[in-house]
Order: sequence, then structure tokens, then C-alpha cells
Amino acid sequence: MTIVDTPERRQLRELTRAFVTREVLPHLADWERAGSVPRALHEAAARVGLLGIGFPERVGGSGGDLLDSIVVTEEIIRAGGSSGLVAALFTHGIALPHMVAAAGSDSPGPADLVERYVRPTLAGTMIGALAITEPEGGSDVAAIRTHARRDGDHYVVNGAKTYITSGVRADFVTTAVCTGRLGRGPLTLLVIDKGTPGFTVGRPLEKLGWHCSDTAELSFVDVRVPVANRIGTEDTGFLAIMQHFATERLTLATSAYATAQRCVELAVRWCRDRSTFGRPLVDRQLVRHRLAGMHTAAESARAYVHEVAARVAAGEPVVTEVAMAKNVAVAACSRVVDEALQLHGGFGYLRDAEVERHYRDSRLLGIGGGTTEIMNEIIAKGMGL
Repeated sequence: MTIVDTPERRQLRELTRAFVTREVLPHLADWERAGSVPRALHEAAARVGLLGIGFPERVGGSGGDLLDSIVVTEEIIRAGGSSGLVAALFTHGIALPHMVAAAGSDSPGPADLVERYVRPTLAGTMIGALAITEPEGGSDVAAIRTHARRDGDHYVVNGAKTYITSGVRADFVTTAVCTGRLGRGPLTLLVIDKGTPGFTVGRPLEKLGWHCSDTAELSFVDVRVPVANRIGTEDTGFLAIMQHFATERLTLATSAYATAQRCVELAVRWCRDRSTFGRPLVDRQLVRHRLAGMHTAAESARAYVHEVAARVAAGEPVVTEVAMAKNVAVAACSRVVDEALQLHGGFGYLRDAEVERHYRDSRLLGIGGGTTEIMNEIIAKGMGL
């Protein structure tokens, strides 16, 4: 199984590349310095139908499925964008699916969450974030300590979240809270609006990479959240989070192999144009063989991620394979970006070099969505170990 390159997906690639060329490339360096992308970019992506890819039309999306979303992610990076840009522009890909799933196939959504949050976000007029990670919890989702106590028609929320992508710009945050015994109790998902009394967004966190993707710490002190903002039924949040991890991990895997592919292209171009001692770099067998190895690693990772993604889209329970796909793609990316920067020499170390940005951005891919070590633990369990 693989992602079939249909005429519609070829058109989707062309649309994505044209969007990046027109709306992203002239401004990406400025957004990197500013530490975020403008809201206008969300609206522009919505106008051409990219923001809603992978979401059904019944909730305001553009249709398509996981495989179409992967095509968009891949093409954004290969057209000169970055994994940080993907994270900033498509944070709704992890903030909204729980609401859409809870809405069911024929319902407008429980308590109008679809109308209040999903549709405006897919139209580019709102920005959402997902808040799971906590200062002391890391990858241990079950140990979440942000607590929600029921008080009539509201929940009273206390706790903190960290490393929240788009947390600074977000209008609302899909937040995982403990609704039972602290640290090991059942989880519930609540939508918390920015501006709610007691909800504080800290200053943007400074990071190694993903500079155009703002990241925040969040604090909740006696925040009153309407029960109407609960996603699904109480105490079902853990299952909802686990069900959507596959999509997040495959998106990161796609960012990894696409970054590797882009760095191969950049390195090939550089080695053809750059001459040393009177000869182009590409004339040297050592350089050609290194490029060949980089290309092989990137394309192999792409093929495996596509295969696993197609199985996920078909409804197969492939938790172990998703973890392997992420690790395979991250390993390929780590190798390729390092070798691509080395081939660029001193120029590759400068901020003016695109390969330098990919080198920094790629380091997060083995951390976000579950670390490489967590993926290995999932793989080991899948092996019966």
C-alpha cells in the first residue's frame, strides 16, 4: 500500500507549491526573526482550500483524508517552507480532530463546538492549540496534573502546560485535564478560551529551531470553563488523545523525510554550482556517493511512511508501525541534514543558508509527538518484549 499519485493529488501539490512560492517564501525569513507567522497567512491558506485539507466538508473543511494532508505537508517543505512553518500554520491539525470526532457523522457537534471553534478555525479567522505536555509530565500523558473540578455548570481548572505550539497566538486551547485523582486519574478534554479569567499565557519560549512557530507556557488558576466546552463525555480524554497520536506522529514523520528530500535537493544544487581546485564538487566520486546515500535514505523513509499512512487511512491498527515510521524518518532526516550542511561548508553555517534552518528545525522532530525513546518503547511492546 502507498499514497496513490492521482490527478487530484498532483493538482494539490501544484496548488501547495504555488501558495508557498507566492505567500511564504518572500516573508519566511522575516517570520523567523519575528518568532511567529501572521494571522493573515491562515486566512490566505483557507481561501485556497489548504487549511481545511483532511477535514470533512460538513464541518467547514475542504475534504480529503490523512494522505492528502501528508501531500500538503510534504510539498510545503519541498517548495522551500519548513517544518516550523507547518507546525505554526497547521496547529489546528492537533487542536480540532477531537472535536470533529466527538461530533459524529451526522451531528453539528456537541454543544456547538464545531460551530464555535472548528468552522472559524478552518476559515482562518481563529487559531487553536493543543495543550497536553506539562512541566513535570513530559511524555507521560497519564500523569497529567492539571486538574478540573466540577462546580455546577462549570469546571474549575488549576495547573500548567508547557511547550505548547501556537500557544501565544491561539484563541482557544484544547486542554487535557485530570478529572479524577491527581496524577493518575481519568482525563477529560476541555476547550479553554484565551481571555478567560485566571488563564495566563507566558512569554514566547526561545528555541533552537522552529523560530516562526511560537511556543508558550500556560497557567490556569481557578479558571472557570463551561461544561458546554467539554469534548465528548467526561473521563474519555485519554482514549481520544491516543486515537489521534497516529496522525500527529505521521505528520512529524512526513516533515522529517520531506526535510531530508529538500536538503538533498539543496546539496545537489550546491555541489553542482560550487567549484574547488578548478572542479565542481559533484565531479568528485566521494561527493557523488555521499549524495547518493543521502537520497537513498530520504526516499526509503518516504516510501515507508507512505505505506504506514495508507494503512492508517484504511483503518488498520498499526500503532507499532507508526512508531517505526516516525523513527525511520527522523533518523534519515538527522543524517541527511547533517551531511547536507557539511557539503555546504562555511556557507551552510550561516543564517542566510536554507540548509542551516533545516538543520536547526529538524532536531525537534525526534522529540515532538513522542520522543524517539518513547517510540522505541512502543515498538518493543509490539514485539512482545
